[in-house]
Amino acid sequence: MKKLVVRVLAVIGALTVLLAVFVFAFLLLSWMSTPGVPGKVVLEVDLETALIEDVPDDPVAKTMMSDTVALRDIVDALEKAGTDDRVAGLVAKIGAAPMGMAQVQEIRDAVKAFRARNKFAIAYSETFGEVGPGSGAYYLATAFDSIKLQPSGDIGLTGIIMESPFVSGTLEKLDVKPRMDHRYEYKAAMNMFTEKKFTAPHRESMEKVMNSWFGQMTRAIAEARKLSEEQVRALVDKGPFLGKEAVDAGLIDGVAYRDEVYSEAKKKAGDGASFLYLKKYLERAGRPHVSGQTIALIYGVGGVQRGHSGFDPVFGDVSMGSDTVAAAFRAAIEDTSVKAILFRVDSPGGSYVASDTIWRETIRAKEAGKPVIVSMGDLAGSGGYFVAMAADKIVAQPGTITASIGVLGGKMVTTGFWDKTGISWDEVHVGANATMFTGTKDYTPAEWAEFQSWLDRVYEDFTSKVAEGRKLPKEKILEIAKGRIWSGEDAKELGLVDELGGFPVALKLAKAAAGIPEGENVRLKVFPAKKSTLDVFFGESPDSSEREGAAVALTRALRVIQPLARRVRMLDGRTPRGVLTMPEVEPRY
Repeated sequence: MKKLVVRVLAVIGALTVLLAVFVFAFLLLSWMSTPGVPGKVVLEVDLETALIEDVPDDPVAKTMMSDTVALRDIVDALEKAGTDDRVAGLVAKIGAAPMGMAQVQEIRDAVKAFRARNKFAIAYSETFGEVGPGSGAYYLATAFDSIKLQPSGDIGLTGIIMESPFVSGTLEKLDVKPRMDHRYEYKAAMNMFTEKKFTAPHRESMEKVMNSWFGQMTRAIAEARKLSEEQVRALVDKGPFLGKEAVDAGLIDGVAYRDEVYSEAKKKAGDGASFLYLKKYLERAGRPHVSGQTIALIYGVGGVQRGHSGFDPVFGDVSMGSDTVAAAFRAAIEDTSVKAILFRVDSPGGSYVASDTIWRETIRAKEAGKPVIVSMGDLAGSGGYFVAMAADKIVAQPGTITASIGVLGGKMVTTGFWDKTGISWDEVHVGANATMFTGTKDYTPAEWAEFQSWLDRVYEDFTSKVAEGRKLPKEKILEIAKGRIWSGEDAKELGLVDELGGFPVALKLAKAAAGIPEGENVRLKVFPAKKSTLDVFFGESPDSSEREGAAVALTRALRVIQPLARRVRMLDGRTPRGVLTMPEVEPRY
């Protein structure tokens, strides 16, 4: 019997060694077959596509987002290329990029830093809008030292419009009654269900953000194109501009087709230069910040919810799960190599309880001697601000929409709708307030009073924690809260954020907080760790190709139905992202 056991163990040991050799050979061959970066190269990137912050570890998300570029990839690639003598310059295709204002500013910062390293950067566009808004895309292009437009193209430099949908009239036709309330008048997410147009406070906060954005764009365009701000504002009022008109107005440096732009770039780079896509360059050259003392990078992206972070394939929504993010914080706290935590937040808010769970972990990190620095993306409002407010430092782009310190809630009373359809409901219950959460009955006076008390309690908790985290008087917080959104630029003036900028600024503050010298290299370690190549490799089954084909087919179908699904969801009225939620905003610029 002992001999049999020994033989079995020997076989298992041999198989383990063979497997290890096979894996090592597989990885070695993969590494050896990967081409390097040419000796002289011009990078090229398409900035007409949507950008994401992070791809969840979800098979459908990875399939649907396989062609989508992460914002950090662009920032990292340009930072790496800035110090790479093999890289001569950059050519970017820009048009009507579906980017948020803060995303545009993050890329502008990265391009300007790249140019500061004596690299050239050319922006090429077939058209900035083509009978549509192109102000945001043109704003992005002004970070480059040269802008070229196809002769048939135009520049939709027409300003900014912010639109919000209202479905109150639809609910009236369906005989559905919203029974909702908020704290306080600027908490506008519920207005979509209760109003038919902007209320005065809603309009005031939207105009404040819009004017802040417009001022940022105007100043940047004026500086880049050597115009006065008054000239830029006058040009906006005259837009859009056709190709020749844009040249005469000083908005672009010339008209040219793609082949002419690439010929110019190659000439600038010098003999022997070749082109390489930015994504491929990052894969071959590697990221910056891979060695040195460790700083944890944790993503908090999407609507805040209890449970795990995930991806909704029907609506295309990414969620920030409190279980996932809190566990990432705990792992970073327990990792003795981690000196500080960089928390990247891009969220419109959501669950109060889930937000509070994550907030608590930021407190625990600080108590454990791990400074927390928040870097805000496009949105960090309501629950998205709640999870950030206790950080040692908060960094936002000037165009980040943030704050929205308030709470809302309620339900839809659907009795009239069911009557119209001929469907009737009946019920039995026990407990004085058992009917509080059903949509077939209105609130009783006692239930409404309890609901009001709950709103007050959440608002008191939120504002008190903001005052504590930001070290500001409670009276000031109560004055600037009320559910109001602010641009990052205005939030800094109010003390709600500390610095303006993106990843590089936040990383610099994280190093300073950890006592790491500014010029010293650091390692950015993502928590929770992404699935490795080996996990993917050994997770495959014999029918993986069939599953992959099915996933592609599902992806195509979902991309068709997502826009409709999002609109239908608005009629639900359950505010699925939670009670700490920002209003629906559709900016077009």
